[in-house]
Order: sequence, then structure tokens, then C-alpha cells
Amino acid sequence: MNDIQPYFKWRAKYIATDDERSPFHNVVNDETQYTYKIYNYYIHPEWNYFGSDTLYLKILFVDYDQKYAIIEFIGEWNDCLHNDIMHLKREVIEAMMKEDIHKFILICDNVLNFHGSDDSYYEEWSEEVSEEGGWICVLNARKHIRDEMQNTGLQHYLYFDDATDDIIWQSKTAAQLLILIEDLMNRQIKQLYY
Repeated sequence: MNDIQPYFKWRAKYIATDDERSPFHNVVNDETQYTYKIYNYYIHPEWNYFGSDTLYLKILFVDYDQKYAIIEFIGEWNDCLHNDIMHLKREVIEAMMKEDIHKFILICDNVLNFHGSDDSYYEEWSEEVSEEGGWICVLNARKHIRDEMQNTGLQHYLYFDDATDDIIWQSKTAAQLLILIEDLMNRQIKQLYY
């Protein structure tokens, strides 16, 4: 686990700790000391703590003009025991929404498990971003994670389906990824209403 680093190829264009509008502005990641653990395994120090003891994240990219953010996750997303969505919503997402970010791409390649509970934070988040023309898209969640999200009813608030699986997002620029996701979202909306 300690070898899995957050994606770093967009760092020339965006670093959350250097962004005065980021919830992680001036956070110092000690590259020599491994502090955080998942399942008793240390994780790379570049991942950021936001209140959950089992789920960590890295804000990979934010574009304030286009109003979107790309966030990568690692660990176990556990709303049942740790209310991870509450921590994510209150500590990270709300700070970003105050800065007019309303489109969220959640990269879940390294999310190992998901344990759902109440959907109220997801509903609140979805309503708030949709009022501004935004959305929340989950990329590359494992099948058992998507199944649990669906069992919890999150498909009403988050966009995830077969089209969002296996997207090779690392070969794209952040802007190209946004275009791809917006195209998927637009096709989904057309299917729902036409």
C-alpha cells in the first residue's frame, strides 16, 4: 500500500497545497514519514487525511473557470461505521463549493470496499451542485463497490455505470477527462428524458 501514490502527472498545472482556495492549502506532506494506515498498512504520505480513518484522498486538479475538481481516493469508503461521506462533504466538498466548484470527478481505482448507510449527505450534495448545473461522477469503481452504492440508492445522486468503468483517465489531460465525462453525462441525460 505504501507504494501507491496519488496520480502526479498534472502537478505541473495544479498542486492543492499551493492553491490558496484549496481545503489543503499549506498542508505539508512529510515525504520521509509514513503516518496514515489502511488495514494496518501504511500508505504513501502524499495522500491527505480529511477526517476518515479508512479513506484518504488527493485533490488532483481544480479548474475554477470550468468549475470542476478531480479527486482521487484510496482505502475503504465506510459510511456505515465512520460516516466517511459526512467528513468528505463537510471538510472538503463544502469548502470547494464555496469556491464555486460544482462538478466533481471522483476517481475510485484504489477504493477497496464501500459500506453504505444513509444517503442523506449524497442527496444534499447532489441537490446543491445540480442547482448550479453541476454533477458528481464516480470513475473506475470496482463492481462490488458499484453494487453496494446501488444497494444504498446512490445512483440517484452520483453518476456511475458501465460507461464510467475502466476509463483510462491517466492518459488524458484534466481538460480532456472533463470533456469525456461531460459527454457521458449529456448522453445519460438524453436517455432519461428522450
